[in-house]
Amino acid sequence: MKYLTSENLHFDWKVVTITIVSTILLMVDHYHKIFPYKYWDRILLYLIIPLAIIMIFFREHPREYGFSLGNWKLGLAYTLLGILFMTPLIYFLGHGDETMKKYYERFLAGLPWTTFLDLFGWEFMFRGWLLFAYSRKFGHDALWLQAVPFAIAHIGKPEIETLSTIFGGFAFGWVAWRTQSFLYAFLIHWFIGTLIIIAAAGAV
Repeated sequence: MKYLTSENLHFDWKVVTITIVSTILLMVDHYHKIFPYKYWDRILLYLIIPLAIIMIFFREHPREYGFSLGNWKLGLAYTLLGILFMTPLIYFLGHGDETMKKYYERFLAGLPWTTFLDLFGWEFMFRGWLLFAYSRKFGHDALWLQAVPFAIAHIGKPEIETLSTIFGGFAFGWVAWRTQSFLYAFLIHWFIGTLIIIAAAGAV
């Protein structure tokens, strides 16, 4: 067995940067409110700051982190399949559940644009920035690695939803990996996020 020593500790500075910064951004989002609306915070924290780091400090193009159309034909096919598969499941899980109703009914106002703004940066951070950075170092294991902080970030939401997020995070990551773009995972997540609020709040 090979043990770690000070001589064989070699870190990828970009992986270290992304790991530390993304963790801090999640904490800042949890503890602070920067703008009057939380979704503006998330555009800043999860989209603008990561993009600035990519372009200014890493000197890379955002498309290297999934910020592109990628394989758009495959992406649209996955988006359609994801919507068709998740619609009855979300309706079944969310409709009539009192815990989810109490949590989500306050988010009805402003749909679907509030969920668009809330999730666009969120998806870029997990299925763009983290996934594609980790994949360079860890290959396919990046699919699970990015799903872990994604699941932890859901703690505080209804339990039935939170328990599913490790698998949902992997699935979103797989879509991004296959299409080389975070956009299609975002579109699926946007649909899911909007429908679960509507269903849980009893609006359908």
